[in-house]
Amino acid sequence: MKNNQNTIVSPTKILNTPLQLSNLLSLTIFFAFGLCFGILLTFQLKNISLNLRFNEFSLTMPTTTAINTSLPVPEEKGLEDFLHPIKIMHDMNDQELIWRASMVPKVQNYPYNRVPKVAFMFLTRGPVLLSPLWERFFKGYDGLFTIYVHCSDLSYNLTESEHSVFHGRRIPSKEVQWGKVNMIEAERRLLANALLDYSNQRFVLLSEACIPLFNFSTIYSYIINSSQNFVESYDLMGPVGRGRYNRKMYPTIKLHEWRKGSQWFEMDRDLALEVISDAKYFPVFQKYCNGSCYADEHYLPTFVTKKIGLKNSRRTLTYVDWSKGGPHPARYTRNDVTTQFLEKLRNHNHCEYNGRKNQTCHLFARKFTPHALDRLLRLAPKLMQFDP
Repeated sequence: MKNNQNTIVSPTKILNTPLQLSNLLSLTIFFAFGLCFGILLTFQLKNISLNLRFNEFSLTMPTTTAINTSLPVPEEKGLEDFLHPIKIMHDMNDQELIWRASMVPKVQNYPYNRVPKVAFMFLTRGPVLLSPLWERFFKGYDGLFTIYVHCSDLSYNLTESEHSVFHGRRIPSKEVQWGKVNMIEAERRLLANALLDYSNQRFVLLSEACIPLFNFSTIYSYIINSSQNFVESYDLMGPVGRGRYNRKMYPTIKLHEWRKGSQWFEMDRDLALEVISDAKYFPVFQKYCNGSCYADEHYLPTFVTKKIGLKNSRRTLTYVDWSKGGPHPARYTRNDVTTQFLEKLRNHNHCEYNGRKNQTCHLFARKFTPHALDRLLRLAPKLMQFDP
């Protein structure tokens, strides 16, 4: 018993031994190291899992283009570009064009030195046949005129030289039929395009068969200084006058208000604005003036008489010879062009200008054929005193 009791070792003794204390310390250090390693490994595994999920999400997202945050540099447009459009071709339809052209500034004083210009508007089937004569007429007067060409032959390609005054002056055009309402639509289209230039003060309608009877300075002064408009208008009894009136136009247009006249007009800016803005009388002509009505001979004479009355001279500035009768005026060929003939056209009769009697009644004449061009180029510049 004594021997067995002596072999029992107490825990205190074991702990107190140096070797056993060293083992315990090693175990503690190992346990602490394992705990730290486990914590670090857990965080690393979580990061790897998150990265894998983010990459998978990125692969499933649609690719997007980079957004350019830099703003485009705006095109510089000054007052000059607004007042005097250089390019007259545009993509506006008639309704948009007329709305744009009908705008009138409330401020009457111009913020620039405004030089009034005359808009020469050519209503043609194709090219301006007598353009070489007009080139001589316009030479040296840049800044006092603008040119607009409405060509009803949409298949015709105008190919003027870059140095020509007609280069780039064709407006967006539509087909025109003789005597139809679409001829008035073409005239309104010309006026609307010309009104976009705020310096245009007077507006002249011409054909490809028209010629000037005086030099530019004379015609410019006559038109710019006039206190009246020049739209021929008269009351004519018989089948080609009141006989063309359609009773369905009543009561907007009454029979005694029906007028006839030449389509070749000259008018100021105020009247041009009234013409393109007319939403009362023109629709009546569109609806009821067809067949033998000939809207180009009746719409403007009737409208202008009703609208401005005495402010209209009731005469045209374009000479036309109807003495031979028929639906078309006389045509002048090469043999007709002489000095005496041109002088007769320049001093044809007596009329009234700004309240005074005057011998200069017509500034233009028609209908001249292309065969008359060579003689016109030889005689007209000297007779009409075109500047060299």
